[in-house]
Amino acid sequence: MTDPARDRDETGRARSARPRDALGRPLPYGEPGEPRAPEGVVRAPADSLREAQELLDAGRPFHAHEVLEDAWKTGPDDERDLWRGLAQLAVGLTHAARGNRAGAGTLLARGARSLGTAGEAAARHGVDDTGLVRWAARLGAAAVGDTPMDLTPPQLRTPTA
Repeated sequence: MTDPARDRDETGRARSARPRDALGRPLPYGEPGEPRAPEGVVRAPADSLREAQELLDAGRPFHAHEVLEDAWKTGPDDERDLWRGLAQLAVGLTHAARGNRAGAGTLLARGARSLGTAGEAAARHGVDDTGLVRWAARLGAAAVGDTPMDLTPPQLRTPTA
């Protein structure tokens, strides 16, 4: 039996209905929060990339991560590394924007590793995996060092895609 005071689905899994700020931090119940994408939505890959890019460009990397995570969890197995890597990069940027340098470095490195094994899936969807790995390396190096972090969001797709 689930506790009605907690945000859980019918199977007892955590589901946070609390409002969140632009960086995904929970706000008190009743506070206005950022609009959230519904979870578990199956989108076409181009729609996932477009929506995630719009959220990144709007300074909402946590919310971009949620869109990319849906693609990771609902997409075909041969694309999992691509979507997981993109979601991890968005979370890495979220941590960087929150000032969590250690978390940023860890997630950016994980995302770059996943993108490094994305293979044909990145090319198929016009994702600039090489540019994203370079971007993650630059931000990750700043995060683990003591230099200012450039929080400019990356471009997910190649300029010609």
